[in-house]
Amino acid sequence: MPRLIAPGRAKWAVALAAGSVLWAAGVANADKPVGGTTPTPGGSDKPKGDANGRTLLSSVSQSRIQVTYPDGRTGSGSMEDLTSVDPNWEPPVCWYEPVFTPEQLKSAVADLKKNGGLGAVNAHEFWTSGIFVDHYEEGEEQDNFDINSSKNTMAKGYKDYNAGKDGMFWRSVVRKGHEHDTKAWDCGRVMFWQDAGTIPDDPHAPTPETLAAYAYDQIDVPKTEVELKPRTKSTVNLPTWVWLDKGTFKEVKVRAELPGTGLWAETTAKPVALHLEPGTADAETFPASGDCEINADGSIGTPYTKGKADQTPPCGIRYLRASNGEPYQLNASITWEISWEGTDGAQGDLPDGTFETTQDMEVQEIQSINR
Repeated sequence: MPRLIAPGRAKWAVALAAGSVLWAAGVANADKPVGGTTPTPGGSDKPKGDANGRTLLSSVSQSRIQVTYPDGRTGSGSMEDLTSVDPNWEPPVCWYEPVFTPEQLKSAVADLKKNGGLGAVNAHEFWTSGIFVDHYEEGEEQDNFDINSSKNTMAKGYKDYNAGKDGMFWRSVVRKGHEHDTKAWDCGRVMFWQDAGTIPDDPHAPTPETLAAYAYDQIDVPKTEVELKPRTKSTVNLPTWVWLDKGTFKEVKVRAELPGTGLWAETTAKPVALHLEPGTADAETFPASGDCEINADGSIGTPYTKGKADQTPPCGIRYLRASNGEPYQLNASITWEISWEGTDGAQGDLPDGTFETTQDMEVQEIQSINR
């Protein structure tokens, strides 16, 4: 086999992130110069079902996790992402997933050999067909790509793609949008074998909580402005009533399943409170904390009715100074409580999420004349 050899010890071709940039480190052994076909960054989210070279070249952010919405999408208007109240929390950046049976991998390598190019062996490393044959057919050891590890490990080779064995080859996946995150290099093992019915003994193996966090990342909530009375202009020292009708906000459920593993999780976002920020220090909120609880029927606050102009609303604002042509920015944020349940009775909580909207508030001052 003709090889391209550069100085060094390792035998691999590396593609940064989704394969948009290729670089050689150590020795690249190939049956043609490195730099052929690479995965297309930002490709389709839908995993390809065929086991050929196109699958082998699939994007590193192309997870096989299946997402469904058991209760349907909430709301008929614009839907927006939640933001975690914990700025230090985020779903896992990378994990491992089953991707090939022995027969599928053998077919994919044959297709890659026929058409040329490079195939993803983990989230960052792309091999030519020759190295795939060496490792998965001929049993040759290869370096694991342990860039974030204190020790280098070697991956044992396989004979004839483990043909006849019951199980699948697993490969790392990077969460979309984080292909260049240094944490994504933690999942550096080259594609490895896992017996059927088992989960890898690896800190980055998927768990029900992994899927719960993945589902959290898929939650959309309705973008809805709160109802106000008066609607267009508030008056200094008179309360503005704030409310949302029942049914405007309800629980959102997202289910995530990883085929071939038996792993699943269902994450639920439940609206629990509305928080008001008047947009000026010259204002009072009702209640004083600015936190309006969501009622049992899903409503927030109480709609204004005639004759309540001088009453204190259960949810609202009293502005103490006119806006003088520059409207105040009323910020209304819904807090969503996040919980999950999954495989074998696993369950837990994740950080609350929020969604904020901002509305202009014109505040007028009515002059009175005393005689």
